[in-house]
Amino acid sequence: MKSLTYLLIATLGILSYTNLSAQDKDLTQYVDPFIGTQEMGHTFPGACAPFGMVQLSPDTDSILFSTNGKYNKDVYRYCAGYQYTDKSIVGFSHTHLSGTGHSDLGDFLIMPTIGQVNYNPGTIENTKNGYRSMYRKETEKAEPGYYTVELDDYKIKAELTATQRVGFHQYTFPKTDDAHIILDLNHGIYNYDGKVLWSTIRVENDTLVTGYRITRGWARTNYLYFAISFSKPIKNYGCQNNEKVIYNGFWRKFDETKNFPEMAGKALTANFDFSTEENEQVKIKFALSAVSTEGALKNLKAEVPHFDFDRTRAETKAAWNNELSKINVTASNEKKTTFYTSLYHSFINPVEYMDVDGKYRGLDHNIHQAEGFTNYTVFSLWDTYRAQHPLLSLIQPKRSSDMINSMLAHYEQSVHKVLPVWSHFGNENWCMIGYHAVPVIADAWINGLRGFDPEKALEACLASANYNMYDGIGDYKKYKYVPHETSKVGASITLEYAYDDYTIAQFAKSLGKSDIEKEYLKRSESWRNLFDDESGYVRAKTKAGEWVSPFDPLDTHGAGFIEGNSWNYSLYVPQNVSGLANKMGGKERFAAHLDSLFTMHIPDKYFAHTEDITREGIMGGYVHGNEPSHHVAYMYNWAGKPWKTQERIHKIMKTKYLNKPDGLCGNDDCGQMSAWYIFSSLGFYPVCPGSGQYVIGAPSVKEAKLNLENGKTFVIKAPNFSDKNIYIKSVTLNGKPWKYNFINHKDIVNGGELVFKMTHRPNKKWGNSEDTFPYSNTKN
Repeated sequence: MKSLTYLLIATLGILSYTNLSAQDKDLTQYVDPFIGTQEMGHTFPGACAPFGMVQLSPDTDSILFSTNGKYNKDVYRYCAGYQYTDKSIVGFSHTHLSGTGHSDLGDFLIMPTIGQVNYNPGTIENTKNGYRSMYRKETEKAEPGYYTVELDDYKIKAELTATQRVGFHQYTFPKTDDAHIILDLNHGIYNYDGKVLWSTIRVENDTLVTGYRITRGWARTNYLYFAISFSKPIKNYGCQNNEKVIYNGFWRKFDETKNFPEMAGKALTANFDFSTEENEQVKIKFALSAVSTEGALKNLKAEVPHFDFDRTRAETKAAWNNELSKINVTASNEKKTTFYTSLYHSFINPVEYMDVDGKYRGLDHNIHQAEGFTNYTVFSLWDTYRAQHPLLSLIQPKRSSDMINSMLAHYEQSVHKVLPVWSHFGNENWCMIGYHAVPVIADAWINGLRGFDPEKALEACLASANYNMYDGIGDYKKYKYVPHETSKVGASITLEYAYDDYTIAQFAKSLGKSDIEKEYLKRSESWRNLFDDESGYVRAKTKAGEWVSPFDPLDTHGAGFIEGNSWNYSLYVPQNVSGLANKMGGKERFAAHLDSLFTMHIPDKYFAHTEDITREGIMGGYVHGNEPSHHVAYMYNWAGKPWKTQERIHKIMKTKYLNKPDGLCGNDDCGQMSAWYIFSSLGFYPVCPGSGQYVIGAPSVKEAKLNLENGKTFVIKAPNFSDKNIYIKSVTLNGKPWKYNFINHKDIVNGGELVFKMTHRPNKKWGNSEDTFPYSNTKN
């Protein structure tokens, strides 16, 4: 059934973009998977289906997380397994994280080789000492759902494609009697000695191999099973288990290293041998499951029941076209490349985390059956609640509802009875701060999504907001802020809890629960307890109510903030921007404060030891390369100066998103950085998810058509936009003048037309009166 579903998606993909202009029937032509593959972007260029569990991609090094017990800072470059400037490839693994600032996975590395079997990956500089290979950039190509490269050491052409749960390899060999497929179960991203808790390989017959491994990484207990189907019979096989085994029982009566069908260990690498003719293709279908090898076999048979590589590649390409065609833009080719690559990145994560029969491994590590929803994982919520999840709620509401049901299943299976913080392959890794599943759920409900139980969802939100054991919540409720003794990043935690509480208030309000609304609206003003009127900044405070000193608003270390400083974090009050402006001295002083942020100079010493921030992601003191500041450029709208937002947004898009491998100015963080670009290109942004509003910036495309899931379309036009005409002169919605510097979600999903008349001069009269401002808890 799932195979038919997948083919139907592919067919629908072909049908859905027939309405596009002739040159845009193939939107994948504008996607460049290499953007963000170098340094801070941390994306991968390999093959995957939209939201697919299998993300099959080259890894260019196998660097360890630690050396002699100390953190190896170079490992950070390999969060996605791949660096564009590396000259060799170690192999092709099946799971990756896209754009994260920490990492895991890199499961089940495959490498085709010729000659003597080598179980050692070798070094990036010397491929002769291992199974890795040199390659040339001119032979490397990537597009959505497809990757290819020539492995020069072996004269093998490698091609990859993928479905949701199956990686499909095609290797073109020269004539040889010594062709090998290396399967390294010890390889991993952010690897270390002892990360693999156990792994097995079982040769079922001369073309079918199954197995699994259990790892302990960012996902503390990660079970992954596989089923491999070869296109031709295996001639011989063997393995090496590179660990010191103290006890081997009576297995010692066998030579387990040669043609023995059961292989097991904690450091296991295997080889499968073939003879090939000139240009003969050896094809490998590699299915994953978090449930069982039986589940992997079901996935394999359902999604790729054949060995037609080109057919699978075409189907996956059609599936990507189906997703990309949800927004059709008229713009320059340069702009289209950045736009559709960003949309592509936004549709990689979260990933489907269940078998074709609906079974999945839950947070309790028991096997569950998804009833009426698709189960997802990889929720990088501290990043993605800001823009990526709102984008999915707008143009992928069915998937968004499924993701929320996945979060509610996580809540039910959690021994803590809380929603996910950072959900990761059947695990909670507790990364970063806040309870940001809450705004995702609240925003979706307020914006009209109805595919989940609101009473259960509110129950889960309240439970998460009151789990005293988690990250200072007990003290947050007691002191109305998180004291510095409780957490050295307590000031930023307080600000984020306050916003999350605002979304609970709005959720409760929509359900008619006024008592909960009042309680959490009050909690949402907790930011005031850390605002220092004398300095004009948010500061860390002790349990005794004293400010932590000395205080430097530019300092990022030990000052009360995580991945940011007081200068940027003091502006994190999206639920009450007008109230914040009042605290800072009124609209004019607030605007001047924002101007200072964008035009000041911040010395390197303030971020020299922060992995997530580099000079490339900074504009003045504004840090676009990290998420806490992503809303800041839009805050001029509450100061009555939207033209300054228009100016800042244009500059950020022009300088921080470039069409080159290091074109992203910071971690893409599972699509958040890209989702910011998508919204900002359209001309609006969800500064405060849960308010039901998007704050207007300025469009940077001449036209965009949103093909909504309800069958309606919303068209955005800015026909005279150019690099000079970046300011809004006037706006109409459905033919009528629109004076507000925000637009409601319901106005978009009801369909219609939003037209911007652009000009080269700031229009200081549009959107400058308080009755045009976006939502705020309090008014000016």
